[in-house]
Amino acid sequence: MGIRAALAVHPDTGRGAAARIAGTVADRLRTGVDRLELLGTASPSSLPEGLDALVVLGGDGAVHHAVQFCAATGTPLGLVPAGTGNDLARGLGVPLDPMRAVDAVLGALRERRHRSVDLGHVDGTWFATVLCTGFDAAVNARAARLTWPPGPHRYDLAVLAELAAFRARPVTLTADTEHLALDATLIAIGNTSCYGAGMRICPGADPGDGLFDITVVGHATRADLLRIMPGLRHGRHLRHPAVRTLRAREVRIEATGWPLCADGEMLSARTVTARCEPGALTVLG
Repeated sequence: MGIRAALAVHPDTGRGAAARIAGTVADRLRTGVDRLELLGTASPSSLPEGLDALVVLGGDGAVHHAVQFCAATGTPLGLVPAGTGNDLARGLGVPLDPMRAVDAVLGALRERRHRSVDLGHVDGTWFATVLCTGFDAAVNARAARLTWPPGPHRYDLAVLAELAAFRARPVTLTADTEHLALDATLIAIGNTSCYGAGMRICPGADPGDGLFDITVVGHATRADLLRIMPGLRHGRHLRHPAVRTLRAREVRIEATGWPLCADGEMLSARTVTARCEPGALTVLG
């Protein structure tokens, strides 16, 4: 029967970048597959059965929806980054240049190269990169509402806006058998290392080790946050005395009134239990 693949294109991704290159990406994919189906989205309800691969042209939001389908079916996922963040691609070593990424997908299809990576699971939802709550989730929510500036600078602007109002709050955190009750500013549970277009919040996270890396920022003033945030690009925030790290397979967070997001997508739950599921996602490459 040959290789049957689908290309899911989210045309608004990257301020229209995905739409502009969709035709070129599709043409190149057709050189390596026998049947290619073009899709407007990658939600589980919209995808056909019997696929040999699902390729997503888009950013982390698009990939998040595709992961829900691939984790449930075992369908291999191919990534062609075209968003503003592309943090899963970074975490998996996928080329950030879309054409190089397409070539990598074609090579993996041709050679039948698949690998299994871990996913997080929370409240019926899979996540591939970072689940966060507190200050960083509030920043993510604000950044999603902004239309300017483009790219990672939008996240930087959202950080400045949130600094004015955010306060540490009481949190109860259970990481496997370790139990913490503290005033915290943010908690990030990393399956991979980055969020916010390359901010290395959990720099040691490995999506193949069966464990989350957890970064906790305790009580922090505005001045503390202004010192911590610039170091996120390079993982230097771990040096600050308000920051501590943990590793665990299961994490429970109880907090009141905090926003929560996974893979940059806002979630509605407030008390959450996240579990790392080893090898839950098959990726091309």
